[in-house]
Amino acid sequence: MPGKESVTRRGALKGVGAFGLAAVLAGKEGGANEGPEKNDVFRTIGKRVSETPFVDSHEHLLDERFRLRPASTPVLKCDDWSLLLSHYLDSDLIACGMPLEEYTRFFSREVDPIEKWRILEPYWPAVRNTGYGKAVRIAINRLYGVDTLSRKTVARVQEGYEAWRKAGFYRKILTEIARLDSCQVNCVYRPFEEAKLSDLLLQDLGFLRAHMMNDLKGFLEPTGVTVKELDDWHRAIDWWFEKYGEYAVSIKSQAAYFRGLDYEEVPAEEAAPLFKRKFGGEKPAPADEKKIQDHLFWYCVKKATALGLPVKLHTGYYAGQNYMPIERLAGNPAEIARLARRSRKTVFVAMHIGYPFEDEMIALAKHYTNIYIDMCWAWIIDPV
Repeated sequence: MPGKESVTRRGALKGVGAFGLAAVLAGKEGGANEGPEKNDVFRTIGKRVSETPFVDSHEHLLDERFRLRPASTPVLKCDDWSLLLSHYLDSDLIACGMPLEEYTRFFSREVDPIEKWRILEPYWPAVRNTGYGKAVRIAINRLYGVDTLSRKTVARVQEGYEAWRKAGFYRKILTEIARLDSCQVNCVYRPFEEAKLSDLLLQDLGFLRAHMMNDLKGFLEPTGVTVKELDDWHRAIDWWFEKYGEYAVSIKSQAAYFRGLDYEEVPAEEAAPLFKRKFGGEKPAPADEKKIQDHLFWYCVKKATALGLPVKLHTGYYAGQNYMPIERLAGNPAEIARLARRSRKTVFVAMHIGYPFEDEMIALAKHYTNIYIDMCWAWIIDPV
């Protein structure tokens, strides 16, 4: 369980700005030694930014103990230098033409790390200058002292990877090199992770499972609640908020990957019979499924608002490739504005600035007192 230090940090975080340009401005790869950055003004700005502690407002970092035991962590594709390219640069690799068979081999635990360069080499020129590619190049330069990824340097990159992966490397990299005050982590395998590094890896309370009902075991099993009725599901939600609400920095849902943000306020008496039939094995009609989700969404939001927790919602661009319905993304700004009007006391955070609809999101943040836009991920999707 995180200590009380985590609770008091929430107040401190409110006054800390996010400066995400440090790695770009201060490193060799795309940094202070190229082009116009040779100018003293750019060097001065780069130095000041690189020395400024900032808050990383959105990560999916595993706790360090899982990284130190990779064989027992199935969520990790591999445990060598190719892991640096596994998220999100792997999407660019597929988009630029890497066949699935080669992709699988590149991120395999069975292929020799040095041999992996031969798999990557034909595709590296197509991705090295994307935002995702740039981040990998900066990391390799900063951590391993390698200016250019190539056949000649891949062994040094692998040696650097192995040398860093030891107890304490999270804190050293995140605080001493990246100059992070803290990270806000959205755990992907359960709603809340009781991380050992609670002063560094602060936690969102994920409520995707609570309102989308997409992982019954992961959501219900820790609570010990047996569910038959909607009230039982409410009790399970209450358990998560009562146990972790005071330690969380926000609640977070990435349901925008599966549906729009058009959540209507559906009363419990209307949702209860629909929920009971669904939980009894009956497949609801799409309209009824939406009513259940909508009701549970607002149940969670109201609990978060009572605790003073912001509500982080994924908006805009999708991770991955070949399945992003752009027409649904375009509706995110209007939908989040309606949410803000329905619950004036709730702080809604539009994650990733709704890219590529950031202009609309900026207009909302200017206009609404309870809508904030978060720049996380946008800097690597579209650096300019």
